[in-house]
Amino acid sequence: MAMYHEGNRALQDAFGSRALADRLVERLNRATFTEADAAFIGTLPFFFLATADAAGRPDCSFKGGAPGFARVVAPDLLVWADYDGNGMFKSLGNIRVNPAVGLLFIAMDQPKRLRVNGIAEVVEDDPLLAEFPGAQLLVRVRPANIFPNCPRYIPRMRVEEASVYIPQADAPPTEPAWKGFDAFRDVVPKRRV
Repeated sequence: MAMYHEGNRALQDAFGSRALADRLVERLNRATFTEADAAFIGTLPFFFLATADAAGRPDCSFKGGAPGFARVVAPDLLVWADYDGNGMFKSLGNIRVNPAVGLLFIAMDQPKRLRVNGIAEVVEDDPLLAEFPGAQLLVRVRPANIFPNCPRYIPRMRVEEASVYIPQADAPPTEPAWKGFDAFRDVVPKRRV
């Protein structure tokens, strides 16, 4: 997967940054995860996911869980657990029709960030699914471009407490209040086990 297209190149040329952009790819871009990448990703309780539908219309989503819900399982494979949500399946539906994805991992307490672009697949019967209590699906990503990104504009923040909705192996799921509202109650499906 090429890192730059004509639109990128035109702006790089207009701002005199083509050589810098090429050097960044030469020195930092890779197609397989390092041990440091795996360790970083495995510590995070969230990431941001960019997808697009078959017509190229974009969507961006927050994905969260307990640290390790997204993990590198091989140098060329990252997986993440998909948990019960609002039932729209915007991101995962997009992956089914256009598997190109962009993931942005950010640690706001350090600050540090890592970008991963690749090809994703949504799976229902992956043996790894059993390792994620409460997961309904698993997403597998084969990376094409992995690269650290300058963290200078990331605000220094910290997570104060984990979400009460993160599935726990030894506890029933906590349902969000909105699923019990009159406007939705009659159409909320039962959770898949």
